[in-house]
Amino acid sequence: MLTHKELIDVIELQQLTFQAKASKVNREALTNVKVLPSFATIITGLRRCGKSTLMLQLINSQNEKILYINFEDIRLADFDSSDFIRLLQVIDEMGAKKLYFVEIQLLEKWEIFVHQLLNQEYQVFITGSNASLLSKELGTHLTGRHLSYELMPFSFSEFLDYHNEHPTSEQFKKYARIGGMPEYVKHEESEIILNLLNDILYRDIAVRHSLRDIETLKKLTIYLLTNIGKLVSANKLTDTFGLKSTTTILDYFGFLSNSYVVEFMPMFSYSLKVQNRNPKKVYSLDNGITSTISLSFSQDNGRKLENLVYQQLRRKNQELYYFKGKKECDFVVRSKNQSIQLIQVCYDLTIDNKDREINGLLEAMDFFELKEGVIVTFDQQEEFQLNDKIIKVIPAHLFLFQH
Repeated sequence: MLTHKELIDVIELQQLTFQAKASKVNREALTNVKVLPSFATIITGLRRCGKSTLMLQLINSQNEKILYINFEDIRLADFDSSDFIRLLQVIDEMGAKKLYFVEIQLLEKWEIFVHQLLNQEYQVFITGSNASLLSKELGTHLTGRHLSYELMPFSFSEFLDYHNEHPTSEQFKKYARIGGMPEYVKHEESEIILNLLNDILYRDIAVRHSLRDIETLKKLTIYLLTNIGKLVSANKLTDTFGLKSTTTILDYFGFLSNSYVVEFMPMFSYSLKVQNRNPKKVYSLDNGITSTISLSFSQDNGRKLENLVYQQLRRKNQELYYFKGKKECDFVVRSKNQSIQLIQVCYDLTIDNKDREINGLLEAMDFFELKEGVIVTFDQQEEFQLNDKIIKVIPAHLFLFQH
């Protein structure tokens, strides 16, 4: 329990810190965020990917007073559900009708409190680093009264804006290595990534889900980040990590995915049973995390490139699959139950791999009845016409910048 004065003191200090935040990059996601009266605006994403900065940019664009509270503040550690009444009094005294809450889902009964605020015509903004914790309560208590968005680390365009550079192969190499986490882009200190991942594994996963075996979770996370772009199967990994139940691995997959550390892309099939039965491809949402944590002894340029293509497609919230017939195609992009784009990724298209990459793409084009396909490479650019089909070879720096 907190006193009235303690709440005011913490909030006033937090306000000063929040307003002092500055960013030299206008986030692209800002144009997608809609603010509607009586609706809560929810933004989720990887820890420290820039959610507060995005929110500050959104608030500044509206030029209105807002009250900011970060519930991860150690000074609010004793906050419990009974303090919501006291908080409501503080909000009323401060006269702000727009309220911004960070990680409010850490508190019990937070969704009831937000529902009451909406009924009292407050405008509520919420950011959090766990997708499922927010969506679970939103679905039961705020149905139809919230708009949800996701924020990812810097895109290639935002990365270029930060460095005031143009899209080139050299800039792409740098981006492929350090990724788009704002603090890491600024300082390039590996400790930033290591501390971030520790926070996620311990605070966001182990504590919240009462996990005892944190070591297995850490080993699994390292394994997945080392194997981006590869197929993974919960059944096979159960034996690899000496676990008795596949359910445990699937739970860990879910925890890591909900915390935006890695994601799993299924094989395309019109049957959900077939999708679930087949291995999934694993990708990370930031190459800086991958480069720092991976135990691979090689540069893995091809898989890092494939990971970047996944991230860029994922930013559009598109439905993504890989295709497997006699051959394979890396990405099937679907929208409204239709396949709209097929993409193959090959770091260097050579005489040794050209037929394999093209034939995999052609088989997918035949299957989905599409006339055009794309191959993303490091720096090659050309176009093939094979019978009635067109294959465009696009350099990665142009694909990421333009897509």
